[in-house]
Parts: sequence; C-alpha cells; structure tokens
Amino acid sequence: MSHLHPSPRAPRLRVALLAALVAVGLVACGKSPPPAAEAPAPAPAPVAEVARPAKQYRIEEFVQTVGVAGSSFSADESRILFSSNKSGIWNAYHMPAGGGDWTAVTNSSTDNNYAVAYFPTDDRILITRDQGGNELNHLYVIEADGSEKDLTPGENLKADFAGFTPDGSAFYVTHNGRDPRYFDVYRYDAKTYEATRIFENKDGYEPGPVSDDGKWIALGKSNTTNDSDLFVAELATGKVTKVSEHTGQAQFGAQAFSPDSQYLYYTANDAGEFAELRRVSLSTWAHEPVQKADWDIVFSYFSHAGKYRVVGINEDGSTKVRMYDAASNAEVPLPALPAGEVRGVNIARSEKRMAFYLNGDRQPSDLYVLEFGGEPKQLTKSLNPVIDPADLVDSSVVRFKSFDGMEIPNILWKPHQATAQAKAPALVWVHGGPGGQTTRAHSFAIQYLANNGYVVLGINNRGSSGYGKTFFAADDGRHGREPLWDCIEAKEYLASLDYVDPNRIGIIGGSYGGYMVLAALAFKPGEFDVGVNIFGVSNWLRTLESIPPYWESFRQALYQEIGNPETQRDFLIETSPLFHADKINRPLMVLQGANDPRVIKPESDDIVAAVQKNNVPVEYVVFDDEGHGFTKKDNQIEAWGKVLAFLDTHLKNKPDAAAAAGAGR
Repeated sequence: MSHLHPSPRAPRLRVALLAALVAVGLVACGKSPPPAAEAPAPAPAPVAEVARPAKQYRIEEFVQTVGVAGSSFSADESRILFSSNKSGIWNAYHMPAGGGDWTAVTNSSTDNNYAVAYFPTDDRILITRDQGGNELNHLYVIEADGSEKDLTPGENLKADFAGFTPDGSAFYVTHNGRDPRYFDVYRYDAKTYEATRIFENKDGYEPGPVSDDGKWIALGKSNTTNDSDLFVAELATGKVTKVSEHTGQAQFGAQAFSPDSQYLYYTANDAGEFAELRRVSLSTWAHEPVQKADWDIVFSYFSHAGKYRVVGINEDGSTKVRMYDAASNAEVPLPALPAGEVRGVNIARSEKRMAFYLNGDRQPSDLYVLEFGGEPKQLTKSLNPVIDPADLVDSSVVRFKSFDGMEIPNILWKPHQATAQAKAPALVWVHGGPGGQTTRAHSFAIQYLANNGYVVLGINNRGSSGYGKTFFAADDGRHGREPLWDCIEAKEYLASLDYVDPNRIGIIGGSYGGYMVLAALAFKPGEFDVGVNIFGVSNWLRTLESIPPYWESFRQALYQEIGNPETQRDFLIETSPLFHADKINRPLMVLQGANDPRVIKPESDDIVAAVQKNNVPVEYVVFDDEGHGFTKKDNQIEAWGKVLAFLDTHLKNKPDAAAAAGAGR
C-alpha cells in the first residue's frame, strides 16, 4: 500500500514482480499405435475447461501467504539473513544460502523487527524496529550470544542504517538525536560501537551515501517536490560543492560513489522528461553521461569491489533490473527465470553470488540465490499452498484519455468471472504519495478483491511517478481538482468495459489515495457508489501543521505541492473534504492506525463523525497497534475481511443494483 511520503517524489524501487502460471485442464498420455492407413484418425477427446476461479478463498488464506523481504549474506556467505511475517509479526530470520530450515533471530509477538545486515566479519546482526508503527526506528545489534543492544537510544529519535565501510571495521548511521528536525551522520566503530559524528546537518540536507574512502558524502536538498539539488561535502574540511547547476524544474538524486571514490553517480531529469544516469568527477567536477533509457532510471549501485553495476528502470509500471560489468560496461545477462521480474539484487562481498527476489501478479516475492555461472536456486515458496495460482489474475496496463485529452496510465485486474453476461462491480484504486505509482506487483488485497469478483483499476492519475516530469508536476496545487477529475474519468472508462456493471463502481485508496476517496465523495457526490478510505487526509490544514519534526527538510516542498497553512488557509479549507462532509451521501468505510504519525487519528475521527450526521452508512475500523499501514497478519485479516463485507453489502448487493438487474430481464 502506498503512503503519504515526505521525501521528494523521485521514483524509488519498492516492489518485486513475478508471474507464475499453472497449466490447467491438460493430461499427459502415452503414444498409441498409428491407425491403419485407410482409417481416418480419431478426433482428439475434448479437454474439459476449468472455470476460473475454481475456488474463492477466504481472507485468512490470502494473508497466510508468507511475506519475505531483504537479504544479507553472512561473513562466510554460508547463510542469508532476511525478514518475514511468517509468525504473523515481522521478525528477522536466517537460513542456509543453499536452502533449508529457517532460524529465528528475533521472536517478537508485538512490534515488527526487520533484518538489516550481518556484520561483514562475524555473526553479529543488525536489526531495526519502531514502536507500534510510530516510525521512530532504532538500530539494534544482536550479539553472537543472542543479547540485544540499542545503538541509538533516545526518546523521539529516528535512526537509519547507512552502510558498512569496505573493510567492515565501521558502519554509518543517520539519526536526529541532536536536532529532531534534521539527520546527522555518525560513524560507529564495529567493535566498540563508539559513535563519532562525521557530518552535522544544520542546513536541512538529506544525507546520501558516503564514499568508500570515507572522504566524501553526497547530500540532497529539496526545493519543491519537482526540483531538487545535489551537493558533495568533503568531510575533512566541511566544504560543500553543488553539482546540480540547472535551469527550470529538475530532480537530482545521488546513487553511489564509484568503488575507487573518484566519481559520484547520480540521476537527473534536467535534460528531458526522464531521469538519466551520469557521474561527476570529485577532482575536476566534470560531468559525464553513463546511461539513458526511454523511462526513468530509478537506481544504480555497485557490488562490493566494483565488479558489477546494477541499474533499475521504471518501465511503464514495472521495474526492469539490468546488471553490467563495470569495467567493460557490457550487460551481464541474468539467468532464465520463471515469468516475473527481479527485485532487490544483493551481490555478496566476494562477488561470486547474489541474492534477489522474484515477484509477480500470481506469486508473491520469493527469495533466490544465484552462484555466478550456475543456476538460480529458489529458497522460499511464499504463496499459501492452498491457493491455486491459476485462480489468481494477471494485471495489464491500460490507458484512457482524460477530460482534457491527457493520457492516463493504469494497472487493471480483471476477475475470471467477469463477463459481458455476468457484469462485475468495480473499484478505482488510488495510490498514495501524492506522487506514488501503482505498479504490476503481487497484492494479496487486490487479488482477494478480484477473486471475489471485483474489477480493480489502479489509476496513475496526473502527478504520479514514472511517466515523465511534466506528468509528475501536473497535480501541483490542483489537489481535489484535476487529479480527482482523472478518477472520475477512470470510472467512465470502467463503465465502458462490457464486463463492468456501470451502476456498481466504487473508489478505494490509502493515505493520499484515501484523501482522493474522500474528495470524490465530497466534491463529486454521487459519482461513486461507495468509498473505502484507508488512513486518508481529511483536513489538509491539520495534516500539514502536524507533520513529524523530521520532515522539516521537506516542509516547504510539501507546502508548494499541497498548500501553505500559513498563507493559503482558505485554499486548504476548500480542498479539504472535512469542511464539505455534508455533501457525502454514499456509504463510507474508514480504516486507521492509532499510531500513524503521517495521517493522525483525528483525521479519521472527524470525517467519520461528520459523515455520520448525513444518515448514510459509515463503518470505522481502528487498530491500536498499527501506524501508517497495517503490517500484522491478524489486523490484515480483520481489515480486508471487513472491507469485502462492506463492499458486498453496499456495492455488489446494493438494492438499486438488484432492482436494475430485475428491470432489465
């Protein structure tokens, strides 16, 4: 699920994609003797087609699919560290790199624990966790004896791991302990855990990578959500050099220093619609092109000793991963794999093997290990074995022209049971952001809805990432208007499909997508039959005034994107659904995490109370142990089970739909 995000909206790699198709209705048979020459060959026996879905699954069965994420090789590369929600809560595990039983590193039954990395020279492990989804992550070390130590103690502190030095003798951490608004950079001794601040961030930079020789750090600076600058600081002297001189609106993003610490590789879209990869010399400050594509290059990084360079390209709702020999720049072909897309490539320090994920519509992320020169080995089987992948659906990319002729890209999930003779209810699914992107990835929630007969159209309305900087900027200052009107056009597109019931179309979304749900119901009443708002903004004034202190470096960019509560109060009231809630006349469901620091609980409390006065059905679900997103399996089961029940009652089986169907017979 996408989230309201404080950082510049440059696209980032988020998900892994894999499609696993299962053949159905086929039988193997042995060879028969050939018929006599004068006899005609018998017609082949008809093969019975299996109606899909052959089974509709309960939400419990979808949620029992195992989530796995992240990877880190042990010092001897015999084991691999990862995170999983196998127990119902996210915990850290390790397993043999060749496959085998899992061993739990953490055993939390309350707060999620996520694996970060093995230490490069021994069996110690770094993990991170927050408290009930409040996003105040600390960094912890699990010692060889299993004891745990908080490396970043402090109240209201938020910390992130920033990588080991090449020899493993130290590692970098960013945290806001000195000033809650800004993240300083610290170097920790890997033996004593003594921390030394190497960069004091007094000017609201966004710290990036540190060079392998420890002399340089890359720094970002947000001007607007569509414009940013890139700097390089010399740590010994504190001298900061700007390396992103440009005119107009453009985004610059640090990617990686070269292994010899002579260059900084970065992405920039100042020369066209899409971000390309370049590098800048740290001795001459001269810039060189490295790679260009017809879409955004969203990341690039090197293996430990620099033998390989990995690149990701955001290509029409999917991320294409490419690997290159860094010396020759020749592409290194990835092995033949089942249908799907590679994600999370992690090349071991020896550069002899790599871990990666494969993920797709019908199959959630699975972890693989590849010995270079050999065949990939699948280490996990994440899909609940009771689910037949053939009962799930493949997504497709579709486009429609919006009200002003702008082309809007979307991801469409069509249920097997939806036909022109059995028209299905449909949902417009709006991502978060505002500048997020709906991509072709496995989603248990969307597959659950499709399995139960709902067409889902994941709209990438104007302002979404991945389709060029002009499209990306097209929603600035227009929230509640043009991006919403795209959603109305998405409804019209759905209504034009012969397998969709035009009288049963709803809207659903989380975070900024939840705002769009409320905006649709309040500003375009009657257009959608129902709305499902998952921790969405109802009052921009309050949301912008209550952002976490560590969003300070992005505050002015957010104000320009959404509106300034100090100078544009009337505009923000005009675009906030809470102040227009009396117009909402369709059933509304609201889901909220009590510890959400981005869209705080009063946002949902107030819109629920306001709409309840309208004498329309309102259902409110609150999780006391969640934040901005529902991560615990028990909560996911409750949330999505209630969403389906709400949709079945107020959309699929709404009285006027049944009456209309009867009148048409």
